[in-house]
Amino acid sequence: MSEQINPLWNHFIRAVQEEVKPALGCTEPISLALACAMAAQQLSGAVTHIEAWVSPNLMKNGLGVTVPGTGMVGLPIAAALGALGGNAQGGLEVLKGVSTDSVEQAKALLSAGKVQVKLQEPCEEILYSRARVYAGEESASVTIAGGHTRVVQITCQGETRFMLDEQPQSDADDPLAMLSGTTLSQILEFVEQVPFSKIGFILEAARLNDALSREGLTGQWGLHIGATLNKQRSRGFMAQDLGSDIVIRTSAASDARMGGATLPAMSNSGSGNQGITATMPVLVVAEHLQADDEKLARALMLSHLAAIYIHYQLPRLSALCAATTAAMGAAAGMAWLLDGRYQTLSMAISSMIGDVSGMICDGASNSCAMKVSTSVGSAWKAVMMALDDSAVTGNEGIVADDVEHSIANLCSLACQSMQATDRQIIEIMANKAT
Repeated sequence: MSEQINPLWNHFIRAVQEEVKPALGCTEPISLALACAMAAQQLSGAVTHIEAWVSPNLMKNGLGVTVPGTGMVGLPIAAALGALGGNAQGGLEVLKGVSTDSVEQAKALLSAGKVQVKLQEPCEEILYSRARVYAGEESASVTIAGGHTRVVQITCQGETRFMLDEQPQSDADDPLAMLSGTTLSQILEFVEQVPFSKIGFILEAARLNDALSREGLTGQWGLHIGATLNKQRSRGFMAQDLGSDIVIRTSAASDARMGGATLPAMSNSGSGNQGITATMPVLVVAEHLQADDEKLARALMLSHLAAIYIHYQLPRLSALCAATTAAMGAAAGMAWLLDGRYQTLSMAISSMIGDVSGMICDGASNSCAMKVSTSVGSAWKAVMMALDDSAVTGNEGIVADDVEHSIANLCSLACQSMQATDRQIIEIMANKAT
């Protein structure tokens, strides 16, 4: 007989399973690559040219990021490689295992001017990509909207082959919707009491993201922030301590991720950087404490679920850098490993909201690793303060006396006033691209 657990806990587990997944490459270009791969699958002949339309936010996150295995940045190479070598059933790992020949063919298609990516305006969806792939006179189109892998329509030669059933999912069936009625204290209770056998799968996040970190420390990727800080630490310019380990190993994983390493990240809320940020600090502290797998799994579940819980209250993409909210999850996980009290983790999150709440997202790029390093540095500082019963108080700024209210205040900024900031950022980036 299967082990019976609290129904709410099942929703927590499902939420993590839906939001914490392997992804190869930055998820916005990968979303377009997936649309192109699925469209190409509908065709009987060789791909001859591609037209694609994306939302402004997807364009923002695709302009400056390296596509794995190509050494090139931008949405056009992602589209071409998806169509010519992508696995249409691969989801966020659509480009996993693409051949060298496919990469060369994709670059040739670009050089011939056969790939066009345009803004879809107006566009109601924050996450939107529509790809029309041609094989001579034959064409097929795939539209992804509302999520990185959420296919809403497939057509071929004008015939609709798939249309997503738009029947709304009830809150009772949606584990993410259930988060709106829960609290951090309930999440902590779940983490401490759920059977280890139910959550052991989260250890894969540590394995994947640590492999990315080790790759990043080779210094070959992105801005090689992690490798540079490691080198400067060996020169005595930084302390050899747990805090620097957290920043160096986490930023190294982001370096590799954004620099185009052909290793998957375990993502969180549709973002590899968020997954890295929620994972690596917790892993580093767990290793320092020589914690066993069960202790690590519980801390990782707390970190990832807290990050999902906060991010669920935000737009899927916004002007707020979500490495900050993922690092709030990491702060919870680290605080729990070191202290175990709800008060400590709630104080740490509140202090972070008083510290890094203004960090903007100006698109996915190598510099994301700098924002990741800043966010996890803030998390460690906030945990150190909380361990000494010190935190930003409800008398200061947007921080409230209760951590749930502090989170709500932060998220209201991202959902309302920072929407204008997002439009300004997109306008600045679009002018740079012309």
